[in-house]
Amino acid sequence: MEQVLYIYNTLTRRKEVFKPLHAPHVGMYVCGPTVYGDAHLGHARPAITFDIVFRYLTHLGYKVRYVRNITDVGHLEHDADEGEDKIAKKARLEQLEPMEVAQYYTNRFHEAMDALGCLPPSIEPHASGHIIEQQQLVQQILDNGFAYESQGSVYFDVEKYDNVHKYGVLSGRSLENIKDASRELAGVGEKKNQADFALWKAAQPEHIMRWPSPWSDGFPGWHCECTAMGRKYLGNHFDIHGGGLDLVFPHHECEIAQAVASQGDQMVTYWMHNNMITIDGKKMGKSYNNFITLPQFFAGEHERLERGYAPMVIRFFILQAHYRSTVDFSNDALQAAEKGLERLLDAWTALQNITPDANGKVGIDYVNALKEKCYDAMNDDLNTPIVISNLFEACKTINSIADKKETITPEALEGLKDVFKTFAFDIMGIKAGAAGNAGGNAGAAREEAFGKVVDMLLEQRSKAKANKDWATSDLIRDNLAALGFEVKDTKDGFSWKLNK
Repeated sequence: MEQVLYIYNTLTRRKEVFKPLHAPHVGMYVCGPTVYGDAHLGHARPAITFDIVFRYLTHLGYKVRYVRNITDVGHLEHDADEGEDKIAKKARLEQLEPMEVAQYYTNRFHEAMDALGCLPPSIEPHASGHIIEQQQLVQQILDNGFAYESQGSVYFDVEKYDNVHKYGVLSGRSLENIKDASRELAGVGEKKNQADFALWKAAQPEHIMRWPSPWSDGFPGWHCECTAMGRKYLGNHFDIHGGGLDLVFPHHECEIAQAVASQGDQMVTYWMHNNMITIDGKKMGKSYNNFITLPQFFAGEHERLERGYAPMVIRFFILQAHYRSTVDFSNDALQAAEKGLERLLDAWTALQNITPDANGKVGIDYVNALKEKCYDAMNDDLNTPIVISNLFEACKTINSIADKKETITPEALEGLKDVFKTFAFDIMGIKAGAAGNAGGNAGAAREEAFGKVVDMLLEQRSKAKANKDWATSDLIRDNLAALGFEVKDTKDGFSWKLNK
């Protein structure tokens, strides 16, 4: 079955059929983290969103080159053209070299992404490793007349660009609106226009991170890195550029302007943006000081957390909402996601223990209809909540079959397993058996050991029942129930699960 994928393009403000420039090859660039602190829930959302895009495109047979950058220089405080570099500031406060800070938090970011089940990108370039490419970009923009030097810095001339092309095509903002909304900033005297943005900044004497250039010893503007690195690894024109909705303006708007000013046309066909994670209705972010880091989520070490949550619970929580809708954090929502994930994984476990019936009532037509509904949802702008809803409906059927209330043919059983594996595990990236695993591989090993102990106790209970030793049988059941284990007697023996 050939799949036709529709994705929402922020640039055109509508869903469009996805047609790669050079099928079966797909180029995708996603804005990565600025590595001066631990990743928080807001960082998890784009990572998971574009992991789904990567997984699904790969599933459809495309050869995807997925580039996600590491920002380790040039991102100044408050996303402005003045102030201290975020990484340099952290290094000064902790008396470390800036690259020590960048390396430490890059490692931590990778650990968190791995726990969340995100596949690594094909290429992960660092801004500090591509200074030459960024300088070349700045020189091209200068040569084409859309930038100017000022006191050793180079600024993009937004007004001149707007007269020839149009600034604001992604965000829908006009230059006049941007001027009216601009704040007075220290050092604005270097600029011709308040809306102009830095392509290269002359470093002040105390600025640690600096490189020689034709204009000054300095560092690139924050917006340059993605344009320069996207072009280097994906070419002058590529398919998808992704990131959080908060990057539409100014970051991605400036990227478009830089690309057009340097090469004459846009680099990107489809712009994709995930919406925000909110907390008490306000965007979760470091600039608002209302964030909860991923390590804090996993360990439950934050005043807003009732307890820790396994990485797969966080992933499932995010996938239960469409990537373009907001998600509001709450303990209740996370606990509901935990129960939903357990329900899905319990059904998968039950599926492995079902004995098919050649004359079963549930046949392959049921499975094919389920598969088609899941594909329809994914093809409609990656609608993971609908996929989850379809799988939940299948859980009811699976549980009925497991309880001997329904029967299933061998072909349908294998097909149902394949649908679960494809959509829950391969595409949505859920890890089986990980609903309560907050501790990675060590946690999985512990859970396996606990499971074997429970199985051993229940085997003793079965023997006690066979010997009509009801007192011992009831004692084992009641003690397990007190510890949170739900034991269910079945025709084939017993089943159990831990209610958290």
